[in-house]
Amino acid sequence: MIVRPDERATLTSHENVIAGNVIGYGATSGEIFIRGLVGERFCVRNSGATAVVEGVGDHGCEYMTGGTVVILGHTGRNFAAGMSGGRAFVLDLNPAQVNTEMVDILAVLEDQREALKSIISTFHTETGSEVAAELLKDWSAAVNRISLIMPRDYARVLAAIERATKDGLPVDQYVME
Repeated sequence: MIVRPDERATLTSHENVIAGNVIGYGATSGEIFIRGLVGERFCVRNSGATAVVEGVGDHGCEYMTGGTVVILGHTGRNFAAGMSGGRAFVLDLNPAQVNTEMVDILAVLEDQREALKSIISTFHTETGSEVAAELLKDWSAAVNRISLIMPRDYARVLAAIERATKDGLPVDQYVME
């Protein structure tokens, strides 16, 4: 799904709401690219979709269990409440807006930088986002402005999978331990 302002629109997309509330609720797959701001509860219960937007209202990524969300702008309060899986990347994050009961705020991990750049590049191609274009001009500096929101338990599961795969052992056994 791609949402962007009409080509004749004179508004600045990253300063204007273009879509409403609960977009991506319960998404299991696919891509959502929205050039502009959205309302509350963006990608709540997302379990597999990749979504990019230029800013969200309150309660974004609540109860998210999978997928990848990229916010190229501000977040409202209570971001990532109950988030048990997936990843969220936020540009110029205000940590006070994040509910950190189940998640950690990290720098973008080295092994995820190229994948994130690819998502933002596709978002730019599909939407014409000026925010994305600016970030891509100097990616090595821009990536340092982005924070990774990672659920603690999900990170432990990923580490167990990686360890089991590396050691040639049963993944299920490592995950259950």
